[in-house]
Amino acid sequence: MKSNLLLTSGLFAFVYGLAAQTLEVSPARVMADESAAIRASGLEPNEHVAISASLTDGAGARWAAQAEFVAGAGGNVDASQQAPVAGSYKEVSAMGLIWSMLPVAKSVQTYTAIRDLGPQPIEFHLLRKNQPVASAQLEQVTLADGVRRLPVSDGGLRGVFLVPPGSERHRAVLVVGGSNGGLPIRPAAWLASHGYAVLALAYFRYQDLPPQLEAIPLEYFERALAWMSQRPEISGDRFAVMGTSRGGELALQLGSMFPRISAVVAYVPSNVRVAACCRNNGGPAWTWTGRALAYVIPGGRRLPEVMVRAAIEVEKIQGPILMISGQDDHLWPSSEMADDVVYRLKRSHFAYSFENLKYAHAGHSAGRPDIIPAWHGRVRNPTSGKENDLGGSAKGDAESSLDSMPKVLEFLKRALP
Repeated sequence: MKSNLLLTSGLFAFVYGLAAQTLEVSPARVMADESAAIRASGLEPNEHVAISASLTDGAGARWAAQAEFVAGAGGNVDASQQAPVAGSYKEVSAMGLIWSMLPVAKSVQTYTAIRDLGPQPIEFHLLRKNQPVASAQLEQVTLADGVRRLPVSDGGLRGVFLVPPGSERHRAVLVVGGSNGGLPIRPAAWLASHGYAVLALAYFRYQDLPPQLEAIPLEYFERALAWMSQRPEISGDRFAVMGTSRGGELALQLGSMFPRISAVVAYVPSNVRVAACCRNNGGPAWTWTGRALAYVIPGGRRLPEVMVRAAIEVEKIQGPILMISGQDDHLWPSSEMADDVVYRLKRSHFAYSFENLKYAHAGHSAGRPDIIPAWHGRVRNPTSGKENDLGGSAKGDAESSLDSMPKVLEFLKRALP
């Protein structure tokens, strides 16, 4: 009888010991730009434990990270308040276990988003002596509930119009992509999830549009702005424009031409118009009234007279400008080019606010508006087929995103009253 009691007591202690360790992710569902708190409890004071994280991306590739923490006097770990003592990242970072992930397979070069703006599930495990004792899940949401997606094919335009829920009118943003072509749907979804009516506009390598970024008539974007001005979901007739890389160049160019644009957000932009992409023979990227706009050739001699002719007339933009750039950008010197824009705006006594958010260790992915595995190798451009070195470290790119995302939203809030 006594031995049975001891056995039962021991079994109870074993079961209770397992049940006492918990791992909580709160909230369990967040937007892709939001952080969650990852907390473990039921541990011994000063106990070393690990928390691992893993996901499967939109291409079916597995990504994983792990960090070791020391429990506090109460037997708790809070990854949003504590720096790990070892593992995939070193600093206090609520979402460090996500942005520091590495691909499990060596052949994987970059994270691929879940298709069709689907949610990204992430698994977390609490490990004691390398054995999992508790688990939790997080779901990252790219598009907020109730946002409508309306295909656009009016007047030769190709894109998707995203409208937040509700019957009221919304401030609006035109979003354009870069040399990858296609539809810039993810940054548009980010803005729509924060209450903006957004036209994600394709202009090449999409449906029946041109296959290359070559001799694109800027009248196409003028028609897009006119289309936006007629939409009942949009308040006012002046809008912001946002673009990345060649799209950042385009955003500044459009802002310099069209009074309907009242604010510009340009990620890793150029200060000058660059040649067509991505053929070797160059040629103009943009035309206006049937004439080619002056441009520079990447890697070519940048003679002063050529640079003057190709310069984007940012002084003519009729609203504030925000640029986000990486000082370790290996694709092109976005930080220096954005600084040149700032210099010219100062020289011309520009009437509106302007800023270049520079990030020392970020590359061409600086400021990307989501929290994802930030590591990448050489990334293939789908237009040229070439592999590009984007520069930047995972930590640098992630920190640029975490810092710039709320600043971009605040900028748009001020710029589009």
